Amino acid sequence: MFSSFNKPLIMGILNVTPDSFSDGGQFTDVHAALHRVEIMLQEGADIIDIGGESTRPGSDPVAADEQCQRVLPVIEAIKQQFEDIDISIDTTSSKVAEAALDAGANLINDVSAGLNDARMLSLAAQRQVPIILMHSQGAPKTMQDNPYYEHVVSDIITLLNDRIEAALTAGIIKEHIIIDPGIGFGKCKQDNLDLLAHLDQFVALGFPVLLGASRKRFMGTICAVSEPAELVTATAVTTALGIMAGVKMFRVHDVRENRQAADVAWAIRQSR
Repeated sequence: MFSSFNKPLIMGILNVTPDSFSDGGQFTDVHAALHRVEIMLQEGADIIDIGGESTRPGSDPVAADEQCQRVLPVIEAIKQQFEDIDISIDTTSSKVAEAALDAGANLINDVSAGLNDARMLSLAAQRQVPIILMHSQGAPKTMQDNPYYEHVVSDIITLLNDRIEAALTAGIIKEHIIIDPGIGFGKCKQDNLDLLAHLDQFVALGFPVLLGASRKRFMGTICAVSEPAELVTATAVTTALGIMAGVKMFRVHDVRENRQAADVAWAIRQSR
């Protein structure tokens, strides 16, 4: 699946939720979802990340059965129309992840790094699929209520190392582990800036790093922009910086712009 890691990968976001912070309610219909996937593939997406539960700040959890009702018809339709496509399931529930893998997904994206569901790591090991281990502090409902770290970069590296060890112990091979510092998940504006400024320290851990800064609110405060959809250029800047730091995957809403940013930054990095 990741033989193309010589080149950065763009993961296009497909939220089949009514309440995601930027595109909630836009792609809950299967036909709308398929059209969106077609556009993202044309624009250069390598992976489609499908989620049936919003993890925006203040959001409530969604039952596994409801997530399945949202994501499974979409995954099945996508695989039918785009047979060779790589699909990531964005969930913290092993029940949802397992059903999604059965439907055609081949990557798990867990924003809790396996902490919300004790079975998640063993599932990834059993099914021999890659898993993204993301750092988050607290549940989405309350994660932005005064998050605090002694030293945000080293604290999160320590916590990710713990989850990497748990994944390896569960039987997940090293080549199937991807890490994500979790921009915006229980972090204040300065925390996010510090993480972006030190992405190379996460890369140095020896695992592919995914960056998910797309349209995040902290950039809006810098740019004096209130609408997430107006943060396309800001997001592309983080993608270019991530490439220069050695980040391998980028989870984005706006594929075309970030594909261009990634490709140009990659060409520059290759010229070093």
